[in-house]
Amino acid sequence: MMDGTGLPETRSTCAYCGVGCGVLLRPDGQGGLDVRGDPDHPANHGKLCSKGLALGETVGLGQRLLTPRMDGAEVSWDAALTRVADTFRDTIARHGPDSVAFYVSGQLLTEDYYVANKLMKGFIGSANIDTNSRLCMASSVAGHKRAFGTDTVPGTYEDLDEADLIVLVGSNLAWCHPVLYQRVLAARAGRGTGIIVIDPRRTASCDQADMHLAIAPGGDVALFNRLLAEIDAAGAADPAFLPHTSGYDDALASARADTGETGLTESEIAAFCRRWIGTKRVVTIYSQGVNQSTSGSDKVNAILNCHLATGRIGKPGMGPLSVTGQPNAMGGREVGGLANMLACHLDLENAAHRSAVGDFWDAAAPLPEAPGLKAVDMFRAVGDGRIKALWVIHTNPAVSMPDASAVRAAIAACPFTVVSDITAATDTAHLADVLLPATAWGEKDGTVTNSDRTISRQRAALPAPGIARPDWAILAEVGQRMGWDAAFDYASPAEIFREYAALSGVAARFGRDFDISALQDLDDAGYGDLAPQRWPVSAARSGGRFFGDGQFFHPDGKARLVPVSWRAPAARTGPRFPLRLNTGRLRDQWHTMTRTALSPRLSAHLPEPFVDLNPADAAASGISEADLVALNSPSGHAILRARITTDVARGQVFAPMHWTGETAPSARIDDLVAAAVDPVSGQPESKAGVVAAKRWAPDWYGFAVSRSRMTPDCAYWAQARTPQGYRAELAGTGPAGAPADVAMRLFGDAGDLSVMEDAATGHLRLAAWRDGLLEAALFVAPRPLPLARDYLAAQIGTDASGVLTGRAPADLPDPGPTVCSCFGVGSLTIMRAVDSQRLDSVEAVGACLGAGTNCGSCRPEIAALLARQVTVEAAE
Repeated sequence: MMDGTGLPETRSTCAYCGVGCGVLLRPDGQGGLDVRGDPDHPANHGKLCSKGLALGETVGLGQRLLTPRMDGAEVSWDAALTRVADTFRDTIARHGPDSVAFYVSGQLLTEDYYVANKLMKGFIGSANIDTNSRLCMASSVAGHKRAFGTDTVPGTYEDLDEADLIVLVGSNLAWCHPVLYQRVLAARAGRGTGIIVIDPRRTASCDQADMHLAIAPGGDVALFNRLLAEIDAAGAADPAFLPHTSGYDDALASARADTGETGLTESEIAAFCRRWIGTKRVVTIYSQGVNQSTSGSDKVNAILNCHLATGRIGKPGMGPLSVTGQPNAMGGREVGGLANMLACHLDLENAAHRSAVGDFWDAAAPLPEAPGLKAVDMFRAVGDGRIKALWVIHTNPAVSMPDASAVRAAIAACPFTVVSDITAATDTAHLADVLLPATAWGEKDGTVTNSDRTISRQRAALPAPGIARPDWAILAEVGQRMGWDAAFDYASPAEIFREYAALSGVAARFGRDFDISALQDLDDAGYGDLAPQRWPVSAARSGGRFFGDGQFFHPDGKARLVPVSWRAPAARTGPRFPLRLNTGRLRDQWHTMTRTALSPRLSAHLPEPFVDLNPADAAASGISEADLVALNSPSGHAILRARITTDVARGQVFAPMHWTGETAPSARIDDLVAAAVDPVSGQPESKAGVVAAKRWAPDWYGFAVSRSRMTPDCAYWAQARTPQGYRAELAGTGPAGAPADVAMRLFGDAGDLSVMEDAATGHLRLAAWRDGLLEAALFVAPRPLPLARDYLAAQIGTDASGVLTGRAPADLPDPGPTVCSCFGVGSLTIMRAVDSQRLDSVEAVGACLGAGTNCGSCRPEIAALLARQVTVEAAE
């Protein structure tokens, strides 16, 4: 299609969360992309969040892996794939098929996922393929299957438009799925939809909520059991729908007997129950706060029990909705990318299902009869030597898995590790024997499925760089080199999609939900033009909601209400580890920042790792705002910047999950998270660790800016991109060193040095120049430095007169830390406008500066700035 200028645009789908926003891409002629929202896509209707808007900043080739590497040296594809195929074949011959494993990712396209699953389960003969989606939505899969008989998402995004009450459980929708949150706010504005947030901490999603229930970590089962008991007591169970279910009496008995901890008052619980029971059109959105728990599957079923008991499911404006964190986590579930599933929602442990899939694939051996190793168990098996050959595809388990330091050690000791990725600059890639360059978003061609079952196309708008290849092609050639030529003789993703769609027809004959068999005869042109559509897509049924008709996928056609009871988190607080650790995402970052850290715009908001502490806990530990804090857990330690806030309750701390050895080695938060898992789903508990916090007192603090990436070697550092280069916070023990040595270690040969030093007091300021322009600058002091950081970062590449003062000239005011990433508006810019123009609302700030008028996820921060200004004025 054409944009407003008449230039061609490519329709595609965003690379980030499970909302599945449509995007329009146009090459900018300089290797990058211009990106805007697709107004015709049903998931977003043209809207994009800050990450989506910045996609064009992340497609450069600066850190791309362009050529295969073996043992650190560049090699040909033939050499690399020969080694991969030979090593896997030899390992299987010596130790059996379960001695190898694939660990894959929700960033794979469906066609890639399909080939990987077929290769492992159908031809290698093992179920040892699992995905990083195990870390984010496996509990939802388990809950769906227990309740419905299949992993079926009942509702659609349109339910948000028609709901009268939306309950967010363990979901900071405003930051993690901003476009959906804007849809919720539109419903609130248009029809008065109520919003309730159930979350241990106060998040941006609470800004417009009618009620925030600061539930105790792990208290969700107890709360929804209480709701089920109140549903029954109020006579709100649906007598017309209950005959379509079984297990109500047992579930109700468990609910009534549950005395688990919620951390809420009786009045809060009563108010929530009244509102939920009294509002027929209610949607319960849940996410990682529910799933990432050792009782995650039970939490999901506690929520589903309430919707099933009232019949509030599969009808307009009502039902449960699991929102996923990756662009194709749903596609991975559909193709059987989890170790305990077959393709097309068929069951691995069902002999008839295995036989049908094996016959369809003309498999080389009988399909495995038992589930393979789920993620945590897989890396334990790598560590103890049971897994001897490992292939990691588009994910970074060396930092994202729980007990991540043990995972790094396991991968390092594995006899053979292959990593397929777009970059060699990840903690996991550094441990690989073979690195394979894959095509990235913007270059890939295939399909993804979003959180409401909508299948969308990702299309290539840029050519593949170097000799990078699509993942499906890499996997297929390895399959052929291992001896299965015909099974993996694919010429295009369209051919793979047709095979997959045909297999879904086999699943439909078993009464499964997933059926896209009407698409199996698409020719290449039809596949190329495929418009977004929600499955099922078959002769029998098309799109829409499930279960409103009372038909489910258990053998008796009924849903199951599952008896569940509260269980405490696996780790217990105590004198040694008194604080409960909650981890999660930030607004402008994603996963381990392999993509988002490339964007200066996204890196400007919260550029340094931090930990949120309650004021009482901070005072008890002698921690002040902006101190560095050492967090210790039974499995690891980290150093983070302190933020003191009442957003977290006493006894709880929150830290983001994003930083890695590439960006802030001391802030790899999953080093602190224990590898405790849900017994049903195998999903790790990432929201309820235990830690101790104490002030970390370095001998010196530093701040640096540079045109080139820096190479710090101190105890604490955190580096982020800027439009001009990089910025870094530093801190260390012992002397910082002589100025020339410090500059060489940090910047390399950055040019001529200007130095201001007071060795007696430990103060050092230096600047490096080349041809009269600033290349780098460093500020060191024995205490934290009050500097105009954003101004200093912007001086790289200028004559930067007066840079060593660390202050902005009066005629160049410091914008302050970024608040609105969409439009690059800083906090000090907002406050100056508030003061000079007497702005008194978020809307007024938006009209003046644009801040908060796109994705809206910065609006709570703007509101907080305004509230702070009101408090200051009242004090004066």
